[in-house]
Amino acid sequence: MRVLLTCPQMQANFAEHADRLAAAGLECDLPPVVQALSESELLEIIDRYDGMVAGDDEITAAVLEKGAANRLKVISKWGVGVDGIDLVAARRLGVTVTNCPGAFDAEVADVCVGYLVLLARGLHVVDAKIREGSWHKVLGTSLNGATIGIVGLGGIGRALAKRVLAMDMTVLGYDPFPASQQAAAALGVQLVELDELLRSVDYLSLNCPLTADNRHLLNRDSLATVKPGVRIVNTGRGPLIDEAALVEALHDGRVAGAALDVFEVEPLPMGSPLRTLSQVVLGSHNSSNTAEAGARTSRTAVDNLLRELGLS
Repeated sequence: MRVLLTCPQMQANFAEHADRLAAAGLECDLPPVVQALSESELLEIIDRYDGMVAGDDEITAAVLEKGAANRLKVISKWGVGVDGIDLVAARRLGVTVTNCPGAFDAEVADVCVGYLVLLARGLHVVDAKIREGSWHKVLGTSLNGATIGIVGLGGIGRALAKRVLAMDMTVLGYDPFPASQQAAAALGVQLVELDELLRSVDYLSLNCPLTADNRHLLNRDSLATVKPGVRIVNTGRGPLIDEAALVEALHDGRVAGAALDVFEVEPLPMGSPLRTLSQVVLGSHNSSNTAEAGARTSRTAVDNLLRELGLS
């Protein structure tokens, strides 16, 4: 059997799993990947493989149809989000899709807190100015006593809630799923509807998966309702935000700042106006990336792959 490994993090620690995969009789291909493979790139090669350890690749119905018509049986998602995979087509074609629930709740929550501190205190600005030779001081705002809204109360959202509650922030939360609501309420999160959350919070963190229903959750209309001066953190998925609308809101001051680890197009295009805004902190879809989380998630992804291929 032959498998394709496209997740950059999995490729980085592949040596730790190579012997196990080889012992199972698998040949592994690791193509060059910056962030993810596109539909067209996958269509060129997918028919060569029985299985795949996927990152954030564009696994469309066309990709699945070509793969399933030949050899493809399993897609083991490295990580949690499966929004890049056409799950309806996978079920129709008999391709099993697995993921790694809870893989890096703590790691992403830690980065969210880091972004909150940067936005509140401008430490990134101070650092840049000091490197230029000045002795710059930024008048910040206190997180203690401020209100944060968390959209998405799954494992990452709840891990973030625990951290900001310990920082004496007031925490509002929104999630459509009753189980997540109950678990968050038990921590001390105040559950509200999305429109109330948007107009009430000083900080807004997006920690929900991308779905057909929440694409461009933050758009011109919803951003017009936010509390003036809100600061936004997005470590979920880039398309949760209409970037053109966000740029407008940053220019007119309704949004005071944003920390974005994810974007509508990744890597972030050189011509993006987000690059020109000093009140924006830019990431590289890297919030889950620690040595510990990478090793843990790779083990789970390999476990899933071998199990579904009948090799464990």
